[in-house]
Amino acid sequence: MAALAILRQPKVRFWITFLLIGAVLLIAAPLGLPVFRLNLLGKFLAYAIVALGLDLIWGYGGMLSLGQGLFFGIGAYCMAMYLKLEASGKSLPDFMDWSGVTKLPWFWQPFHSAPFAIVMAVVIPMAMAAGIGYLIFRSRVQGVYFSIITQALTMIVSILLVGQQQVTGGTNGITGLTTIFGHDLAGDDTQRGLYYVSVLALGVTYLLCRWLVTSRLGRLLVAMRDDENRVRFLGYNPIALKTLIFAISAGLAGLAGALFVPQVGIISPSAMAVAPSIEMVIWVAVGGRGTLVGAVLGALLVNTARTSFSESYPDIWQYFQGALFIGTVLLFPYGLVGFAKQLGEKWRARRGGNLRFASAPAESAEREAVGS
Repeated sequence: MAALAILRQPKVRFWITFLLIGAVLLIAAPLGLPVFRLNLLGKFLAYAIVALGLDLIWGYGGMLSLGQGLFFGIGAYCMAMYLKLEASGKSLPDFMDWSGVTKLPWFWQPFHSAPFAIVMAVVIPMAMAAGIGYLIFRSRVQGVYFSIITQALTMIVSILLVGQQQVTGGTNGITGLTTIFGHDLAGDDTQRGLYYVSVLALGVTYLLCRWLVTSRLGRLLVAMRDDENRVRFLGYNPIALKTLIFAISAGLAGLAGALFVPQVGIISPSAMAVAPSIEMVIWVAVGGRGTLVGAVLGALLVNTARTSFSESYPDIWQYFQGALFIGTVLLFPYGLVGFAKQLGEKWRARRGGNLRFASAPAESAEREAVGS
């Protein structure tokens, strides 16, 4: 009965309708989009999964991570290692041949298995985030210092990958990915299949994040964001809670990386540098942090605008992107979804005021009737 009462609320009905329309549009997109655009949209959906994870830790947890690109890249490299071994057959990957490597390194061996690669794309980022996060949060590091540490880690790993040319492909990264599960990666049917997998992954991820933020863990996360000491005095362990949510956000970034690689066909250290991590923050800021729908919309809108600007104005598209971000932050400090919520609240307040004004004569008449 309580669930039915919640579903009857106008606000809940609006969001359910909005999400259903979005889901139908995404499912029907292959009917109206050419494969090239569909491939772009699939890539943007992978970005939206990263944005959801970042919104968990930043929007709800108040911890701005500038290292999500690191976890995204690790997930992408795990998947790329499997795809490269499949493309190479019984031979060594080409960049290993060029570097004089004569035997496949031991840590590459398990990536002959697709399930292992997919699981590792999520587990390795989560394990890294859990270990790093525990050390950071145990030391009570927070605020801008947490952001600086995560950004430094991204730079360190990116430089490390560039320096290990013989096993990582160096600056060029891992390229020459041709098939996935025996299907041609460039084939139209394969790209449509990858798109639908991205839609499904985004839907499941959104529901998982929605469940998390409405659960007790989500309420504690918001409470820690507003006053961590009060949560600690109530008997909760902020270190464990923050480490858990940081690990979950890293796992989502790794999953997005695994979806990204087969749709793009390449991964390089540039994808996990500092700039991509900052762009991920822009997606959430534009959409509206602390609103899961805003994170998804921000990732889709910013990347769509970026593609449109770069196609129309290839020399100066970065200025348009910067102007879009600055304008959104100045005009809509809570993001586009936050602005829409403010408008809705003002409209409901004005409507409530009108209703009270309209009911006043009736109440007056009732009082007069009672008095008579």
